[in-house]
Amino acid sequence: MTDRRPFLRSIFDAAVAAAHPDVVLASRLRPAAKGRVICLAAGKGAGAMAAAAERHYLDTLGLEPARLLGIATTRHGHGVPTRRIKVVEAGHPVPDEAGLRGADDTLRLAAEATPDDLLLVLLTGGGSANWIAPVEGVSFAQKQQVNRALLRSGAPIGEMNIVRKHLSRIKGGRLARAGQHAAEIVTLAISDVPHDDPSAIASGPTVPDPTTLADARALVAKYNLSVDDAVRRALDDPRNESCKPGDPAFARATFELLAKPKASIDAAVRVAQDAGYETIALGADLEGEARDIAAAHAQFALKARSEGKRVAIISGGELTVTVRGNGRGGPNQEYALALADLLKDTPNIAALAADTDGADGGAGSATDPAGAVIDQATFAKMKSIGLDPKAYLENNDATGFFAQTGDLLLTGPTLTNVNDVRVILVD
Repeated sequence: MTDRRPFLRSIFDAAVAAAHPDVVLASRLRPAAKGRVICLAAGKGAGAMAAAAERHYLDTLGLEPARLLGIATTRHGHGVPTRRIKVVEAGHPVPDEAGLRGADDTLRLAAEATPDDLLLVLLTGGGSANWIAPVEGVSFAQKQQVNRALLRSGAPIGEMNIVRKHLSRIKGGRLARAGQHAAEIVTLAISDVPHDDPSAIASGPTVPDPTTLADARALVAKYNLSVDDAVRRALDDPRNESCKPGDPAFARATFELLAKPKASIDAAVRVAQDAGYETIALGADLEGEARDIAAAHAQFALKARSEGKRVAIISGGELTVTVRGNGRGGPNQEYALALADLLKDTPNIAALAADTDGADGGAGSATDPAGAVIDQATFAKMKSIGLDPKAYLENNDATGFFAQTGDLLLTGPTLTNVNDVRVILVD
């Protein structure tokens, strides 16, 4: 069988390139204000976005360096060199002390903005964990506990963010409230959420929030989250309600999307079509339990195989895993592991599932896997060393499985984030 791994990787790389800050940011930046440009960035691409903003204002526009300042809070290992905008590397998916300090410094800079200043907010996925600013009465440790409980619950990202934004001093429009004296608040974002909801990207720090404290309480009950009494009291406190439409904080605030998951999935589809594959594009907004989605996609692949078709099945979105075991992995690896079990007796099939930020689950390290690849070599290795994919699925240990087969996809930080890319090739 022809080795399809290089081609699978080229499809993934095309999806990532379509959403890289170096490609999408510069043309959308505003002219400098009469005073300063205060850049506040968060998320896995925050460092790259800050560096691109510096090149635009300092090099292209010739802005005096003293008039550009800011802070970019990103995931550990995702920082890049900058000149004027400070880069802070912080915890993700579980926040840490660095994120706490980064959020406090961000709120302080926003509050210092004057009517002569442009407040430039640059967001990518991961900002919810990077900007951690607990409300009064909730400790940092208690907020971390909430994040861990949410990550294990199987809740989709949108629901997770409803809870997080009602326990935060920066999410749910509160950053805009802190910086409302600026001449203008301009938010430019790379979307990592299904349907590109601005209030969900990095938990919407500069846009109105349609969700309520009651919604957050309902989700704590729905997923039976184990949270401290202080968290429950905070979710009962009307002072912690997020900012709603009509709030003066948004009088001079605008929001624009720089890149969407759909554009990246479209780029992936073009690569497959150019190589002669019929494509089944399942959309950029898929949600659901990783192993259940894998089962549905395996049926598409088996049907195409039975009909003798040469097909690329491509999808995006953000899947979830309800953690019941004590293994390692993320939704893309779990999806690939479920596929490996379902397709192990089928020739001429290869697949890749990976997160466009370069990290799928994991412990927050820059060396975490982006996902996994499977093909006939995977199936042969499973058989030769007696690996049972079902047992690894039961323990949520996709990383442990693919470490043994040699199929982990290791890309390192990509410096952007438009959710997942999954490709199944049927030859």
